[in-house]
Amino acid sequence: MKFLAAAVQMLASSDKAANLDEAGRWVRAAAAQGARLVALPEVFIWRGNKSEEKKSAEPIPGPTSQELGRLAREFGIYLLGGSILEEIPDSEKAYNTSLLFGPEGDLLASYRKIHLFDVDLAQGVSLRESATRAFGSSIVVAETELCRMGLTVCYDLRFPELYRGLVTQGAQLIFVPSAFTAYTGQAHWEPLLRARAIENQVYVIAPGQFGKTTKSFETYGHSMIVDPWGKILGELPDGPGIVVAEIDLDYLAKVRAELPALTHRKLV
Repeated sequence: MKFLAAAVQMLASSDKAANLDEAGRWVRAAAAQGARLVALPEVFIWRGNKSEEKKSAEPIPGPTSQELGRLAREFGIYLLGGSILEEIPDSEKAYNTSLLFGPEGDLLASYRKIHLFDVDLAQGVSLRESATRAFGSSIVVAETELCRMGLTVCYDLRFPELYRGLVTQGAQLIFVPSAFTAYTGQAHWEPLLRARAIENQVYVIAPGQFGKTTKSFETYGHSMIVDPWGKILGELPDGPGIVVAEIDLDYLAKVRAELPALTHRKLV
């Protein structure tokens, strides 16, 4: 089985309406090229000051999730809403939640980001995602008519055990919607994406944010789609746009049959 998938690259602001309008334009463009699966970046709907995160969070279902479902239904596609801030009742924190919709507009899966980005980097970048966001606790694989899809978000990329867990549960394709920092992205983005694809023999779809706003750190861009051999099928280094590539499940099966590393794993 073969189908086209697309990764959307954009620079989100604190204007939800403008972000949603842009996301919709790219979804429409990807569908026009024949994509049956489209993935948006992490926090595509809102990026702003940490002090404003609580009021920007939404329930699920809520306005953004309902609009994502409408877009998926309008174009008859699978649509990954990279992540939104999910409201937690009676809490000052929010989940960073990725949502997968089917072509009928139904919510097929939701994943709350497990690994939160708490770092002090060179060049003055200091981030505490856990100050305003809560940890997720469950891995998520969605069974679809296209393939079995695993959900992750950004910083999760550095934790290979999560990806092996997804593959153990049958994932053939794994999403990595991100807002990767420019500093870490230059060094680690491509090698980590390719490593996760190679070691788990899966397709990896990684839509990202690019550039910098006045209220957020600089992000790396370089959205890409990687095949199970580690080959980059498409990449957008900078600027808004889409990356479209073919997902070939017969090729995935061939890679796993010829180099059956997944069956050779020994627990130690």
